[in-house]
Amino acid sequence: MKQRICKWLAALVCFVQIAGVCTVPASAAQGKSWYVPRSGQTQPTLPAELTDALPYGAYYMNTAKCDKDDDRVLYLTFDAGYENGNVEKILDVLKEEHVPAAFFILGHLCLKNTDLVKRMKDEGHLVCNHTKNHKDLTGCSREEIADNLTDLERVFEETTGYTMDKYFRFPEGRYSTQALQCVQELGYKTIFWSFGYEDWDNEKQPSESAAIKKIIANTHNGEVLLLHPTSATNAAILKPLIAQWRAMGYRFGTLDELCRDVDGAKTPA
Repeated sequence: MKQRICKWLAALVCFVQIAGVCTVPASAAQGKSWYVPRSGQTQPTLPAELTDALPYGAYYMNTAKCDKDDDRVLYLTFDAGYENGNVEKILDVLKEEHVPAAFFILGHLCLKNTDLVKRMKDEGHLVCNHTKNHKDLTGCSREEIADNLTDLERVFEETTGYTMDKYFRFPEGRYSTQALQCVQELGYKTIFWSFGYEDWDNEKQPSESAAIKKIIANTHNGEVLLLHPTSATNAAILKPLIAQWRAMGYRFGTLDELCRDVDGAKTPA
């Protein structure tokens, strides 16, 4: 009996030690939703409760720029889950206007519209990870997060022959510290945004004039724009928007530049 009790206690100690390693603090696993209050044509202030994302390779705006900087730059990013005719139109405008962009894609787009995804890379755009299936990662284990991202990498490489660019965006902006850590450990930089608007519902598309007014009214230096290329409104207004942005003195940068600038500003002189 005594020997059995000792074995049971030893097993219990081992279980507790393993559980202690595997358990993630509740605060690290707690999900948050990304948002940035609008501040017109000046750079917005990130809410204090979201600054915890920044130490884990997260970016939302070129904070190395300022409102009065002579070099005015915007970063166009698109969350693309499927094609409905408008993604191709968006690509047509970007090609015609010689504007770079980043596309955060899902597995469905790779499998169903491989030629379109390959075109993104062929024409010089970044093609980035938005998870394989638009899953909320805040309730997932590290293994599940890693599997989701690497599964999309594999599908992308097998269908297009390209290697996926190492930028990631959380579906619906839902994140946790644990998920950020895991994404960073996989070699990704997380890209949030400093402006987005209600463009995702194909049944409730804003009018072209209202959309242009809202977007221009909130254009600020260093802005990362979150747009959905399935939006018929976005497809119709992108060309005149680019013309207006250029008239305002803006150029269009890449996420490589964004991260380099922000990281460089953090490095002591």
